Amino acid sequence: MQDNPSIQFDDQRLAKRNQLIEAGIPLYPHEFRRSHNIAGVRSEFCEAGHDPSVEVVTTAGRLYGVRDHGKTFFADLRDETGRIQLYIRKDALPEGKFQTFKACIERGDIIGVTGRIFKTKVGEISIFVDDLILLTKTLCSLPEKFHGLTNLEKRYRQRYLDLIVNEESRETFRTRSRIISLLRNYLTGNGFLEFETPTLQPLYGGANARPFTTFHNFLGQKLYLRIAPELYLKRLVVGGFEKVFEVAKNFRNEDIDTSHNPEFSMVEIYQAYADYSDMMKLTESVISTIVKDITDGSEVIFEDNSISYDAPWRVMSMEDAVRTIGGVDIFAHDVDVLKKIGNEKGVEGVEDVHSQREMLVLFFESLVEEKLIQPTFITDFPVENSPLAKCHREKEGFVERFELFIAGMELANGFSELNDPLDQVQRFEAQEEKRRLGDEEAQMHDYDFVNALGYGMPPTGGVGIGIDRLVMLITGNTSIKEVILFPSMKREVITSDEEDDKSSNLSDETQ
Repeated sequence: MQDNPSIQFDDQRLAKRNQLIEAGIPLYPHEFRRSHNIAGVRSEFCEAGHDPSVEVVTTAGRLYGVRDHGKTFFADLRDETGRIQLYIRKDALPEGKFQTFKACIERGDIIGVTGRIFKTKVGEISIFVDDLILLTKTLCSLPEKFHGLTNLEKRYRQRYLDLIVNEESRETFRTRSRIISLLRNYLTGNGFLEFETPTLQPLYGGANARPFTTFHNFLGQKLYLRIAPELYLKRLVVGGFEKVFEVAKNFRNEDIDTSHNPEFSMVEIYQAYADYSDMMKLTESVISTIVKDITDGSEVIFEDNSISYDAPWRVMSMEDAVRTIGGVDIFAHDVDVLKKIGNEKGVEGVEDVHSQREMLVLFFESLVEEKLIQPTFITDFPVENSPLAKCHREKEGFVERFELFIAGMELANGFSELNDPLDQVQRFEAQEEKRRLGDEEAQMHDYDFVNALGYGMPPTGGVGIGIDRLVMLITGNTSIKEVILFPSMKREVITSDEEDDKSSNLSDETQ
């Protein structure tokens, strides 16, 4: 048994590689200069006629389809920008190249071509190839042409292969890149500065989550992969930067499902002299702006729902949401009655909590979250669940906090940030007590952060927005693995008896 899959080189391709080497043909040239990418060819020669152009173009890409007609070939060439048809004729190529192409070059290989542009009788823009060069001989066979790569596990483990053969995947990650770029442009255009804070931290904080732990040999101390950049970004606000953000990779040692991955991306944003109402407006504006730019509209289909991102979005307190959507008026019942109601409605964990406010969170998570399809801000959380948020100015026992839900998923979390250092000490101490009682997700007491608050942080609003989930919602993908290039996967273990089957199964992706 071994921990890694076997190498999947194809024997026939290895034989063709040897044939090319014996013929003295370089397999992996160092560079190739293009005059056009494929989109450029199609754009510049969109009015081409049936006769080959006078102008000569040089382009390159991967072969996807090769159709042999004896003394001629038609082939599909693709690069990042598009696809174009090649017309390869024996009497048009330098001596010997046609036979080499016929014998040794095949689907999946990367080639460079020089030729002239024409349109076929059916109007297909094509390149009449005058010369070609092999740039990369591939040793692994691509999946079968018409079905592509459909095995989910293989798509996630071998994302490079998924991107080669599935245009939908390439488009998803093009969109992801655009979303992150638009996000940065929006924030910097509104006066925010982007910073980078530590990924390896001596203490973890900023969220309730289990961390990944490592050890630094030189320092001789335990370190943690960050679960959030929050406490460092707020130190910057203390230092005098009034509008800051970070596009951050975070790490949480948690379960994996369709909306959770242990390594994920988010943006955290902090603004001095603002509160949670200001951060709700910012969140609404930045997301609706991105949706409009990506989709040219405000409606996006996700699963079977048409989601409208037109402002203003619905705002509800958690108490009102549980009463109107969940059907339970939490503060009209004592804890014992709430436990009975919770058990009848299938609310998990009610036997372990002992206050109405804690019940409120459980009932919300069980009865309300998944029903919040259109963009909805849920506000005013119990203080017990929000150790970094400022106490509500009107509701005792609550804090000024919101979470944004779309399609039943939490997308953003924001506060009026707690800036009273003595109150923060008490909150951290309450978290320490939870840790002592076995809560592995409770936050650690960060004394340096408390000292930073002691030097004075102005009134501040903050919000974190999940980038992976935002990409899911905009692209219509219902699994987070579809929008993370290399999602976390359980190590693939195969037996020696299975090794021979691995290479032969690469093209059989119809299961």
